[in-house]
Amino acid sequence: MYRKLTADRIFDGIRFRSEGTVLITTPEGVVVDLVATEDAGDEVQVLQGMLSPGLINCHCHLELSHLKGKIPMHTGLIDFVKHIMGNREAEPEIIQQAIAEGEDEMLKNGIVAVGDICNNTSTIEQKKKQRLHYHNFIEVSGFPPYVAESRFSKIKEVYDEFKASLRNNSIIPHAPYSVSIHLLKSIAEFEGNNILTMHNQEDEAENEFFIEGDGKFLELYRSLNVDISFHKAAGKSSLQQYLPNFPVQKNLLLVHNVHTDEADIQLASSCFESSPDHLFFCLCPNANLYIGGQLPNLELFRKNNLQLVLGTDSLASNHQLSIYAEIISLQNTFPQIPLEEMLKWATINGARALKIDDRFGSFEKGKQPGVVAVEEGRIDLVI
Repeated sequence: MYRKLTADRIFDGIRFRSEGTVLITTPEGVVVDLVATEDAGDEVQVLQGMLSPGLINCHCHLELSHLKGKIPMHTGLIDFVKHIMGNREAEPEIIQQAIAEGEDEMLKNGIVAVGDICNNTSTIEQKKKQRLHYHNFIEVSGFPPYVAESRFSKIKEVYDEFKASLRNNSIIPHAPYSVSIHLLKSIAEFEGNNILTMHNQEDEAENEFFIEGDGKFLELYRSLNVDISFHKAAGKSSLQQYLPNFPVQKNLLLVHNVHTDEADIQLASSCFESSPDHLFFCLCPNANLYIGGQLPNLELFRKNNLQLVLGTDSLASNHQLSIYAEIISLQNTFPQIPLEEMLKWATINGARALKIDDRFGSFEKGKQPGVVAVEEGRIDLVI
């Protein structure tokens, strides 16, 4: 018994196949072959629209799903962070229900794998159901150098709880403005990590904080009563100061990148010159529009041949958890970029970033990537 599927177009994870192509899988969705219609035999199921491998969400905060609609749009990053800190607590039952609904929404929208940011253990029980593939990014913060040891010790306890019941876990830094170099070095040296990620240059205030030692982040730390008198202007962007401390032999996903410029990209390329396939830039366009109303310089990224992937961020900063909705937003602003290219970011690039391209990301023989049907913006997970 085989499933035989065709549609108006089939995207195989790399490119659109020629008209008249049929995807053949086992009933469980393991890819057997892609063949011409005349070689497919009988019982071919004809679908409308487009077939694609399941979509990869490289950046999500599932634990924040209960904040949907709770934080106003266009606050800017600093006020958004304040809202998160002030509203993330809720009754456990409410949090668990929102987590389950968030996962349901991702499945409904054709997402098969997720890079999920975790500050606590609230998502473990849902993830144990194994409905989606997750890489759990256990996130730590702590900007004053003197808290580095205690913060790492505490987050290691969270990591151990994840590891006890779930595979694919890393300890990762939140962002340059919230993690000291001392803490970052502990993260970089942690033997349990094989994939790292970090929020990067989401707001212009981040670069201002590092280049000039001034700006809105000073106000944030004052409001939190955190003494950062030790912080001195570096005269260079946050990425330029922090990136050289990352191990280049491990995959690194830089997330948001709204204010990443040519100099940052050149520095990144230089740092990862020996292993360019390990560096990825994750775009979360709907979250960027929700929080700050700006998008990254996508043409600059394309000009420099960066490996791009896509994420939804959280329901605190987005109206939905849909990678295809992220593609639509990018198409609206960058109509000159082919859909084929963006679909590659959402499939094989995402799978490579999360080191799951042996199973996900493309219709290659032996893989079980999921099959998504897209018609007029509606998404169905066929297998």
